[in-house]
Amino acid sequence: MPNPTAAMLVIGDEILSGRTRDSNSHHLAQELTVAGIDLREVRFIADDHATIVEALDALRGRYDHVFTSGGIGPTHDDITADAVAAAFGDRIDVRPDAAALLAAHYERTGREFNEARQRMARIPDSATLIDNPVSIAPGFTIGNVHVMAGVPDVFHAMLADVLSRLTKGQPLLSQSLRVDRGEGEIAAPFRTLAAEYPDLQMGSYPFVQNGAVGTNLVIRGTDAGRLSEAMTRLADLFA
Repeated sequence: MPNPTAAMLVIGDEILSGRTRDSNSHHLAQELTVAGIDLREVRFIADDHATIVEALDALRGRYDHVFTSGGIGPTHDDITADAVAAAFGDRIDVRPDAAALLAAHYERTGREFNEARQRMARIPDSATLIDNPVSIAPGFTIGNVHVMAGVPDVFHAMLADVLSRLTKGQPLLSQSLRVDRGEGEIAAPFRTLAAEYPDLQMGSYPFVQNGAVGTNLVIRGTDAGRLSEAMTRLADLFA
């Protein structure tokens, strides 16, 4: 069976303006590789209701899972939850289960569960909560869309909860070979080898280090035996 597929939506004006550096897509890619879920696409989009709905509608029908990051906090520009609800045609309001979690948290910490903080308890009716052991405010899963916070520590914790419940595939394995030659020199034999192993992914990544030109050749696949065989062939080609 082929591995499940996934896409990601990174949502936030602060990401697109360069004010904040995204690290969640990198973390998601690493975790999905281990889980055997193939990340096929990552989109960066603004805090715009129509844009979020349009992107979700495009991706959730194309991939098995869509992971979102950002826009579920307490401020007026946190509009992701509403846009996701709209994409699914679902009602959204403060949900008692989410509100109870947050109310207890703020009572323990001696802070007011005010109107702004109650926004973080606005969850679509048909969604399932995603656990947040870091700051309590939950994410949620609706259909095949997993809606998570943008703060990296919280995103990591939420992702761990989501992945514990998903069907996994075969982990993607990889091996690499450094060759002190430019891509133009190795392209032809590398292309021939790739054609002999259509079940494997082969990529070349050039570098310049201390004035010297070279290429890192990477082979990826889910079959350890085939991967080792191809790597042996590759090493022989450029010995």
